[in-house]
Amino acid sequence: MTHARAHSHQLRLLTGGVDLFAAMVEAVDAAQHEVRLETYIFSFAGSGADVAQALMRAAQRGVQVCVVVDGVGTSELPAQWAQQLAQTGVQIRVFVPAVGLGFWLPSRWRRLHRKLCVVDNVVAFCGGINILDDYLDPHVHGLLKAPRLDYAVSLRGPLVSAVHATMAQLWSRIEAVRELRSQDLGGALDALRDAKQSLHLPARGEAQLVLRDNVRHRTHIERTYRKAIGAARHDIIVANAYFFPGLRLRRALVMAARRGVRVRLLLQGQYEYFLPYRAARQLYGQLMAAGVEIYEYHASYLHAKVAVVDGKWLTVGSSNLDPFSLLLAREANVVAHDPEMAQALQAGLLDAMAHGSTRVDPLAYLGRGWWQRAVDALASAVLRLGVFLTGKRY
Repeated sequence: MTHARAHSHQLRLLTGGVDLFAAMVEAVDAAQHEVRLETYIFSFAGSGADVAQALMRAAQRGVQVCVVVDGVGTSELPAQWAQQLAQTGVQIRVFVPAVGLGFWLPSRWRRLHRKLCVVDNVVAFCGGINILDDYLDPHVHGLLKAPRLDYAVSLRGPLVSAVHATMAQLWSRIEAVRELRSQDLGGALDALRDAKQSLHLPARGEAQLVLRDNVRHRTHIERTYRKAIGAARHDIIVANAYFFPGLRLRRALVMAARRGVRVRLLLQGQYEYFLPYRAARQLYGQLMAAGVEIYEYHASYLHAKVAVVDGKWLTVGSSNLDPFSLLLAREANVVAHDPEMAQALQAGLLDAMAHGSTRVDPLAYLGRGWWQRAVDALASAVLRLGVFLTGKRY
């Protein structure tokens, strides 16, 4: 856990749910007026229950508690928890519920993937960490051998208002849809007026909230990465769970390596989904030929979506560098020019590379069997086809 101050912003780096949940519970227990939370997965097992209990305690003492979960990531709340949350006054909404045949339409593939929390418009949290215990995974029976590698930041200062504004806007849009479905036109109009309020995010400064959505912020996160990579002079470290960037971002990494910048990628070695893992490997050859170093993390699951440039610039958030994050999902990253925090994050990533990862050998990669090459190519083609079906260019 690292503290840093970026001018009027106070930032703290949080490693894993063990750091995030403790900080979040402390903030929620001190809440007096309002708590907002958005997450892709809300699991009530293990330490996830601590967050749920804190939300219920806040609601019971009169704090307005608004929670939005994704309809795929959190497909259904356990009945007992749903009842307790409702009885204590916690308001929960589901973003695009995964119901009916319509879910299989590509237009319904847009997900709420960001992980945000704001308390009393005073403290906010942003990162890649779901409300999911570090040692639990939906795809694994029993406990993980080592905690999932992931990061978040806590924020105080002017940026908190930006987090609050984007969360309040999404809530208003969801409420408008609910009111329309219940044929409450008056309520729907009120909610739509709230949702239409212009969202102004700080565009300059030492710390920024960068969003990806389907309206005004479609390419902002990718552009932020490309700008930082293009300005790099010495060193780039990117740790990303799902890595299948488009041509322009790949080109930025290649060009950086060719001009002498040391570029290191920390990617999944222990994977949950076969298809994106194999598709990512299809890109290794082009990157390593330019001098990019690739490390695969095997100690546990890599879920981080972070980067450090020149030990000064960093980003921590929910956006993977793949088409579904960069083109379809609602994402949120914090970007900061903060040497102290950047170097702390870099130290954590270097430790993960040294003690939990294996560097991909370019010669071994080139010598892999024809069937592995075929699987990688097929996975890449399937992933691109999925993007094509959504009507997006990639």
